Amino acid sequence: MLGFIIQNNIVCNAVEAMLFTSIACAVLGVIITQINISSIGFTMAHAAFAGAAVGMFLGVSATLVAVAFSLAVALLLGPLSDRAKISTDTALGVLFGMSMAVAIFFIAYMQHIGRGFNATALLFGDVISLYRHEVYGLAVISVLAVLFVVLFYKEISAIVFNRKIAEASGIRVTPIYYGMLFIIAIAVALSLNIIGGLLLYVWLVTPAAIAYQFCYSVRSMFVVAPLIAAAISVAGAVAGLEFSLPVAPLTAVALGGVFMAAVILSPKRRITDSKS
Repeated sequence: MLGFIIQNNIVCNAVEAMLFTSIACAVLGVIITQINISSIGFTMAHAAFAGAAVGMFLGVSATLVAVAFSLAVALLLGPLSDRAKISTDTALGVLFGMSMAVAIFFIAYMQHIGRGFNATALLFGDVISLYRHEVYGLAVISVLAVLFVVLFYKEISAIVFNRKIAEASGIRVTPIYYGMLFIIAIAVALSLNIIGGLLLYVWLVTPAAIAYQFCYSVRSMFVVAPLIAAAISVAGAVAGLEFSLPVAPLTAVALGGVFMAAVILSPKRRITDSKS
């Protein structure tokens, strides 16, 4: 897609993968942060990590099993929190613990039986060993994330404002909620090899947190957050490959630094300080 600009295939794949991943995660991250379920980020990431470990153990596609595990968590989240009468965050915590237990068991078991398993790429990402179909998959999920927000913006805004009021006003909250969970699940699973399970949370929360420092509406956050994430991710990919640095960790550190600068420069903070 960017081959006419970037001649090197490895660099081109890395830049495109980081670009599409950042757009999908940032768009979905705005919803996650605004309805206060940011813990879904690391829960989905570790579910995908567990799925990848199981896939490698079974000798099948790690990506497909990672998608299946993430979708299973998305399906379990609603019924678990409703029927067990626990909060969404508590349900996410339970699912997170289960996912981690499955991942650690299969990794430890493969090491125990002498089957080599290097989890570094799944934990910290690897943009060097990408295939074109992985980039295309990320492009599709980024388009789906944007379309989801565009098509259901009014419903999402109502849910962000107050979920119970949205339900009382006749909005079908459950399908929208599950649609969001499914897209997050697929986006996280497809991004696992690029960003890594330990760093995906950064992309799902930090761009939205940066945008929040300067935006006064959810609509503007949906525009600003992916632009910030895309710019930093592309710059991180180019800089990391140019100077032989780990791309995903470098970009995560850059996102953290930009967030700290955004907090310092935020007009919202200045308004709060003047009122106090």
